[in-house]
Amino acid sequence: MNRGFGSDNNSGVHPEILRAMASVNDGHVPGYGNDPVTRQAIARFKKEFGEDIGVFFVFNGTGANVLGLAGLSKSYHSVICAESAHINTDECGAPEKYAGFKLIPVPAKDGKITPDAIRPHITGFGFEHHSQPKIISVSQVSELGTVYTLAEIKAITDLAHKHGLLVHMDGARLANAAVALNLPFRSFTRDAGIDVLSFGGTKNGMMMGEAVIFFHQEQITDAKYIRKQSTQLYSKMRFISAQFLAYFEQDLWKRNAAHANRMAHLLSREISKIDGVKISRATEANSVFVFIPEQVAHKLQEEYFFYVWDDMLGEVRFVTSFDTTEEDVQSFVGALKKQMEYLTATNDKLRVKG
Repeated sequence: MNRGFGSDNNSGVHPEILRAMASVNDGHVPGYGNDPVTRQAIARFKKEFGEDIGVFFVFNGTGANVLGLAGLSKSYHSVICAESAHINTDECGAPEKYAGFKLIPVPAKDGKITPDAIRPHITGFGFEHHSQPKIISVSQVSELGTVYTLAEIKAITDLAHKHGLLVHMDGARLANAAVALNLPFRSFTRDAGIDVLSFGGTKNGMMMGEAVIFFHQEQITDAKYIRKQSTQLYSKMRFISAQFLAYFEQDLWKRNAAHANRMAHLLSREISKIDGVKISRATEANSVFVFIPEQVAHKLQEEYFFYVWDDMLGEVRFVTSFDTTEEDVQSFVGALKKQMEYLTATNDKLRVKG
């Protein structure tokens, strides 16, 4: 099977990341993050976000979201999020199980939650029969490939803080958002009012590992206990930490994300030239959403792995990665064009739902 467009999780590990891991493989050091490599990595995050932050490395994105949300909430709280949010659709109920809070998913056009959608759920304060609103969670990039602007983030954090709520950002593809916005990480996270950040690396060239960053001292106290209890404390922490040092070295994060975004825009442009195919959402980062005939999608999946995003609409999702090549894109576009031409030539009915 050819290299597909199923997910940036499907890509390999960047060679610079592998070299960084190998470079810390000699000798013995204290475990559980009490090693010099982890101290260096934490210092690098503090350089990016401020000296007073709390940084906690975990294995994966779900673990990062669990730790970040649990660190801000109690079991009687509620978390407002987009109905398409990863914490609602793709984490098997892990945040609710481990933190005990109630998720309140709300409709979100193109994956981005808005103040108007949030306001009706900021209610019931002090009423013992009602879960107490505590957190608004946003995904940057959203699950539908869209990127919150700085103004959109600020509008949400202002609303939240006005009512005593906190804001969590799921930044599994934070690097892709930073490139799309052409902004430094801090400007659209901490400086925009985000209270806790899940900082992703796995989808952008790392082998494993995410970071949870708490921006307020009072939130940090319990985080190390929650991380251990939720099975996210890695004994050989230096191998996650070394990856993050390489990730920031010479802006590897930016090079990787810029390339993935560029390949997505190339893919989107080339697909849009094919008759009978329709781009369904704006391509803003490294995801491309497309309406294609059902029978064409099934045929293509014999050669390329990708997900059907919405069976009812006939919408599929293509995701590019740091190692996607122009040849990958052109080969796939050629295969898609060939299938569409065959469908037309055989006078088969084009079942583009959209």
